[in-house]
Amino acid sequence: MRAYAVVENGKPLQPIELPTPEPEGAQVLLEVTHCGVCHSDIHIWDGFYDLGGGKVLTLKDRGVTLPLAMGHEVVGRVLKLGPQAAASGLRPGDLRLVYPWVGCGTCAKCRGDEDNMCLAPRSIGVYQHGGYATHVLVPEPRHLVAIDGLDPALAATYACSGLTVYSAIRKVMPLPPDEPIVLFGAGGLGLNAIAVLKALGHRRIVAVDIDPRKREAALAEGASDAVDGRADTPEEVASRVTAACGGPVEAVIDLVGAGPSARAAFASLRKGGKLILVGLYGGDLPLPLPLMATRALTVRGSYVGSLRELRELIALAKDGALPAIPIAIEPLGKAGEALERLRAGQVVGRIVLANDGRF
Repeated sequence: MRAYAVVENGKPLQPIELPTPEPEGAQVLLEVTHCGVCHSDIHIWDGFYDLGGGKVLTLKDRGVTLPLAMGHEVVGRVLKLGPQAAASGLRPGDLRLVYPWVGCGTCAKCRGDEDNMCLAPRSIGVYQHGGYATHVLVPEPRHLVAIDGLDPALAATYACSGLTVYSAIRKVMPLPPDEPIVLFGAGGLGLNAIAVLKALGHRRIVAVDIDPRKREAALAEGASDAVDGRADTPEEVASRVTAACGGPVEAVIDLVGAGPSARAAFASLRKGGKLILVGLYGGDLPLPLPLMATRALTVRGSYVGSLRELRELIALAKDGALPAIPIAIEPLGKAGEALERLRAGQVVGRIVLANDGRF
């Protein structure tokens, strides 16, 4: 097994070799074919999350150890099955999308297919080696989703980018199709959110981004409006949002998760409105407590999504209702360069690494 791994935080990824895992129990070994490059990988690469006010959450605080092959948007071919996985119906050569947000496997959340809510997470690409590698080991067959008929490079993005926005959107639905839903951020998450909303029949989708190229991409994907998110104050951005929407809004999903974006998002809410926080860019959000009660506001975090939700999303894609987002395919050997481009804000849509056998 070969991988590009974080050996030291903030330093270039390093090629490493490890013993190829041998699946035990219900485990399944896959050969990686595709792996998406996610913005959250940058935080793991850096080694910390910005909590605002000079505070940070380190990888050590989260229980993450190095070296680590990142990559949680994984598609691969089944190579070997553990003895307890033999009756699952899987066969060597089957192409599958990996649900990476695995937990302990035994608690009520895990057994209810809500592994992402497990209190002892073992997420692939975070707590154990992921798809920036030639092989990946999956705990159980249930964590593998068939993607027959789908482009595997695009399907890889559904394991995080697509799933994350699908779960966040479900937290504000149902809403009338012409009720504005505001998305802060038009990168990979934002474009997938537009695609999901379009697939669900929603028509009024307002994308906010500081990059004119990403606003153009949002409109091309199907957003009804695009708002410039670059301003001197969050209040100015909120004023642009409410002007575009005809007034304060019912639902805002912040896919950036920076202090300024969250403050602008919060200031855009109407009475009874909901703000769903998804992005991990960093910072904090001071909340005026009397307004929370008197305006009946909801501020809620949303962490990736459940295995049930991933299955629902893939069914939506198989029905042909889910528009594709822009995908740039790069060889696995360019994982480090892909991360640098992502950090610099140069990526429209998603970069997906392909294991071309030339490690």
